[in-house]
Amino acid sequence: MNKKVYIFLADGFEDIEGLTVVDLMRRADIDIKTVSIKKSKEITTSHGITMLTDLTFAETDFTDADMLVLPGGMPGTKYLNEYQPLRDLLADFYKKGGKVAAICAAPTVLASLGFLEKRKATAYPSCMEGLAGAERSLESVVVDGNVTTSRGLGTAVDFALSLIGQLLGEKKADEIAESVVYSRK
Repeated sequence: MNKKVYIFLADGFEDIEGLTVVDLMRRADIDIKTVSIKKSKEITTSHGITMLTDLTFAETDFTDADMLVLPGGMPGTKYLNEYQPLRDLLADFYKKGGKVAAICAAPTVLASLGFLEKRKATAYPSCMEGLAGAERSLESVVVDGNVTTSRGLGTAVDFALSLIGQLLGEKKADEIAESVVYSRK
């Protein structure tokens, strides 16, 4: 059975953090869908690229999700954090043991929901103080139970490969890394 992942996008999300995850997961044959938190599928990235998402939040029920992912970037992370339907979905999914992942500034959304309490986590350097209750780490990618966090744009490939490894095994993650001429750390 194919794994199903949803990545939530808001205006101002960091291009590379979001699209690297989508690209590498699709290469791994993971069914990842981009989801706009707006009424429209049209999203503009933090660097002014306008794109269309696969879905809008309102048209999806997420019951088939294996993982939920949040990219960073500003003001995208702020908008994700302010969107109550997403916060409710994350809380319910996490409570049921679902895998959640966030990169750059977005781990602060997970922290605001209490997901990082007594967990090891990381984030973009200027966002580390926002990891309330977490054991802060400077590692590129941190996996603690069902929560994965990562530092930022420069760690996006490692982040995506870690998520692939969690869903399909490290062998598949290594195959994808090799196929894009990437040396895993």
